[in-house]
Amino acid sequence: MANNNVTHSDPLAASLVTPAVQKRTLATNYLNFHTGGVNWAQQYLPELYEQEVERYGNRTVSSFLRMLGAEMPMASDQVIWSEQGRLHLAYNGSVNVTNGIITSITGIDSGATEAHAVRKGATVVGVVQGVVFKAFVTAGIEVATDTLTIKPYGGTNLDNLSGISGTNQTIKFFVYGSEFAKGSDTMEGAIEPNFKSFTNKPMIIKDHYEISGSDTAQIGWIEVSGESGQGGYLWYLKAEGDTRVRYEDYLEMAMIEAETAVGSVSAGVPGGSEGLLAAIGARGIVAENQFDSATTAADQLDEFDALLKELDKQGSIEENMLFLDRSANLYIDDMLAGLNPHSTGSVNFGVFENSEDMALNLGFSGFRRGSYDFYKTDWKYLNDKSTRGLVGGLSGLLVPAGTSSVYDQQLGKNVRRPFLHVRYRASETDDRKMKSWVTGSVGGPTSSSIDKMEVHYLSERCLVVQAANNFIRFDS
Repeated sequence: MANNNVTHSDPLAASLVTPAVQKRTLATNYLNFHTGGVNWAQQYLPELYEQEVERYGNRTVSSFLRMLGAEMPMASDQVIWSEQGRLHLAYNGSVNVTNGIITSITGIDSGATEAHAVRKGATVVGVVQGVVFKAFVTAGIEVATDTLTIKPYGGTNLDNLSGISGTNQTIKFFVYGSEFAKGSDTMEGAIEPNFKSFTNKPMIIKDHYEISGSDTAQIGWIEVSGESGQGGYLWYLKAEGDTRVRYEDYLEMAMIEAETAVGSVSAGVPGGSEGLLAAIGARGIVAENQFDSATTAADQLDEFDALLKELDKQGSIEENMLFLDRSANLYIDDMLAGLNPHSTGSVNFGVFENSEDMALNLGFSGFRRGSYDFYKTDWKYLNDKSTRGLVGGLSGLLVPAGTSSVYDQQLGKNVRRPFLHVRYRASETDDRKMKSWVTGSVGGPTSSSIDKMEVHYLSERCLVVQAANNFIRFDS
């Protein structure tokens, strides 16, 4: 066979096994028959069925990130992005109902104590002991950063309002405007926009395949149907094709499962990276037992509606994709089965021009609940017993079908990117998106004295999960 000692960034380039229509010894259709001690180097060839049996069907589990996100190059070993904060000011705290002083103020998202940005002259809506009221801020940030004082419009102090008693009570409040007397000065202080910054680092993923020179001496043929649907003949090195397909699966699985190492780097463990599941766990919504089979049919829709309320709190995207395991997918089918698909319960299958089974993308079917559209599909990664289907613990993911506008330093302009996308290391001289190269002394130009042909694979990449608060991880 002919080998080229060339680095390829295109996964469809050299060393990719592609069946040939005719029995021709090409560099792209080599096959390895090596199982149970039988190989092409022995004296007598075995009796061989020419057609390979597809025992497990299409074995690859990748395609999740291809359907959802883009892939973009980056030059650094770290990617940093910022996400906007909430526009309106809302807090939790503890209020003394006799004098209106609020202390222990925490953010509604972080739950941590923080300096508030409520100024004197602002008007707020608050709730104490279930009583909703309007109040005026008499002392705000120009007095102190950790306390403020409010006076209700309906009484001298909060304890004058019906239903509020005691001394210190929990309060939730948000600013809805301001009010000033005639001839008064302007509002003191200014509010700086709030944003959060996040970072991730790429990880290097490697694999390789090798075959000895002796095993390449006898050419044999087998008729196959490839993982991508192509059919034809391969000669002696099909195992390399399986290695490549498995490696491409690893590239996607690593972006989903990757974890950032904590306290292990000094022990020889690489630093890791933040994968999709870790990002949602840290910054997104985690729903446990959402698709519990023990839930009665009468309660299933109520539980799903509770999920919509969580999305409302985040101002979520209207269109969302559900990637589910078999049990979760059937759960939703059963939940919707008793509903009229056009009216009852506000569930509507007319998302795709009233065609329930119209494929949006690789088998999605859709329904609408409230103001949200959901497109659901099976996720083979969760069902396959050689991947996540083996260990369980994950029923599926909800991923927003949206984009964000960010400034790209390489392009020098704002671009729109999916909330979920892969960044890979690349420069003018080296593209590390998906490299493959051949070394050894067999089948082509000699690059070493070893009597083998070795096929190497390398990629350096990380996953960027923007607006993770819009994602949901369904733990089981």
